Amino acid sequence: MTAPQRRGPVPGGPPAARMMMAGGPPEKLQDFKGSTKRLLALLKPQRLFVAGALTFGALGVFLSVLGPYLLGHATDVIFGGVIGRMPGYPPGATKDQVIEYLRANGQTTQADLLSGVDFTPGQGIDFDRLARVLGWVALIYVFAWVFGVLQGRLTTRAVQSAVYDLRQQVEEKLGRLPLSYFDQQPRGEVLSRATNDTDNIAQTLQQTFAQLVTALLMIVGVLGMMFWISPLLALIALVTVPLSIWLTTVIGKRSQPQFVAQWKVTGQLNGHIEEMFTGHTLVKVFGRQGEAAATFQEHNEKLYASSFRAQFVSGLIQPAMMFIGNVNYVLVAVVGGLRVASGSLSLGEVQAFIQYSRQFSQPLTQVASMANLVQSGVASAERVFALLDAAEQSPDPAPAKLDGVRGRIAFEDVSFRYLPDKPLIDNLNLTVEPGQTVAIVGPTGAGKTTLVNLLMRFYDVTGGRITLDGVDIATMPREQLREQIGMVLQDTWLFGGSIADNIGYGADSPDTAAVHAAAEAAHVDGFVRMLPDGYDTTIDEEGSNVSAGQKQLVTIARAFLAEPSILILDEATSSVDTRTEVLIQRAMATLRTGRTSFVIAHRLSTIRDADVILVMENGSIVEQGTHDSLLAAGGAYARLYSAQFAQAVAEVD
Repeated sequence: MTAPQRRGPVPGGPPAARMMMAGGPPEKLQDFKGSTKRLLALLKPQRLFVAGALTFGALGVFLSVLGPYLLGHATDVIFGGVIGRMPGYPPGATKDQVIEYLRANGQTTQADLLSGVDFTPGQGIDFDRLARVLGWVALIYVFAWVFGVLQGRLTTRAVQSAVYDLRQQVEEKLGRLPLSYFDQQPRGEVLSRATNDTDNIAQTLQQTFAQLVTALLMIVGVLGMMFWISPLLALIALVTVPLSIWLTTVIGKRSQPQFVAQWKVTGQLNGHIEEMFTGHTLVKVFGRQGEAAATFQEHNEKLYASSFRAQFVSGLIQPAMMFIGNVNYVLVAVVGGLRVASGSLSLGEVQAFIQYSRQFSQPLTQVASMANLVQSGVASAERVFALLDAAEQSPDPAPAKLDGVRGRIAFEDVSFRYLPDKPLIDNLNLTVEPGQTVAIVGPTGAGKTTLVNLLMRFYDVTGGRITLDGVDIATMPREQLREQIGMVLQDTWLFGGSIADNIGYGADSPDTAAVHAAAEAAHVDGFVRMLPDGYDTTIDEEGSNVSAGQKQLVTIARAFLAEPSILILDEATSSVDTRTEVLIQRAMATLRTGRTSFVIAHRLSTIRDADVILVMENGSIVEQGTHDSLLAAGGAYARLYSAQFAQAVAEVD
């Protein structure tokens, strides 16, 4: 069975479609907090991996926080050894005696300094103690590295699994969306949401989730050690935090709309590229390369501008945070030096505190610099969630009981409209008996293809009902309905694969003999056997290595193989030459035997043998009958036939 084809937006185009093609109004994040929560909820099924990543991250942070404190002890051992080996100490004097001696001689500053140093007069560096301390430091950092590797692996597993599930949701959602959704959306925009935006979500979660949690844990751990060493220096270090938060908030609010604009324009650019690539032949034929390039340039410039603003504005966070961190570093170094001079802190403790102040400002800067990634990811997430939240086609009911489909189709008071205020079909009644061939003719926009779309349930009727063998098709699962119908369209569709694969698409696991039989019936076998690889000839996705008529024949062979109960032919022979058309008409006559058939045709000479010809105008059936009876009536059909015949004569003359 051939895949359904999109014939483009409805006449006039829905307002949403026109707005999107024109660029639409400027967008902004509708619910940053809600979208962020929903984004994080994607990780819920991976809670075990997330818990493991957080556990290893916490252990790694704990060890990383402990390292500078032990290094401070190593510094104190070295400094104490240097002080202990200084000349001038009385033989056998203790530390306390040396300090009392200095105070007695008016050297109060030196005495205060040495009071905070652990040394023994006359003894140098205790290398055994120093080795033990450095050994513990090395062991701690090795384990911190191991925990970091484990955290990264579990984080990657959790994030990629979550995005895998998200892609599955998008794929399944696309299958549940009605045809009207795709009529109103540029194809490249949908592809951008399904690919670019999901990739950006993966990148955002990968780069921010683990790092953000680690940074927050690092802030808490470092802050605790800072207060443990010196509450005064810790309070000084915290003075700059409110300024950091204020700057991050201000810059973040300015960059957020730019990220939304960036991903919106990305979708528009992808839509334009996809459209121009698909129709590149027509672009060249009509000499529109300049206009296509100009449109591309316009979208590209918008993307450049929005991306530049988003990255530049959000990029201001990191240098601003570095400046604040440097100010904090100066304050801590100055006050810490004074505390060492007064003997309140040891040199190693100040060294450790300075390391902690750096570690404290680093995760703050890291969290702030992640703001651009988070905002970009949330903007993409909101676009994907909008796709996932789009209105779906009505759910399928339980399978109906059909005891051998005979193919009796009835339209009972059917009404339909694409737009609520623009009726297209009103109160249409039609009964097609099993095995009948019904031809549908009429001017463009009369509703011919719409009638078929309603029968296939690409759209649901807005009034009345359509029945198959007395069963309302709205009470049947769409798959159950469509497996009874074979469809050949004017717009052929072939996928990348061999000719045999494309023909075999019409049935489940067909054998080679069945494929060849369908090809012979549709007159495909002749030209296929002339190809170097025969049925194994690979067709590209656009089918550019076979002619338009040959593509049409392959789709007809696909319908032959499906052996449907109901056959729909929408200008199925429009791309073949006159001789091949005659052969296909004969093959179609065989294929239609015993099957209910709907034939949409503009060339009225191809439908003379139809059992019933329906003439449609403005969504209504204005005439119906056989070819001869309609000509004799001298109505709308006769006028169409005469106009077509007159045009043919004029072309010959």
